[in-house]
Amino acid sequence: MRIDQLVLAVAGTVVLLSALLAWLFSPAWLLLTAFVGLNLLQSAFTGFCPLALILKKMGVSPGQAFS
Repeated sequence: MRIDQLVLAVAGTVVLLSALLAWLFSPAWLLLTAFVGLNLLQSAFTGFCPLALILKKMGVSPGQAFS
């Protein structure tokens, strides 16, 4: 997988996991969902994504979004 695909996959997984945790345990887990959503929004405008930087340093090939 390329960086852009991994970023989207991780973000989607975290959103689903935090929604499940909010349903099962506490609505406070929705703060994690909000954090991921805000990070995706700011990366759409700035191009800065911390996970993309980490994956790039690990040697994952860049995709269209994070080259």
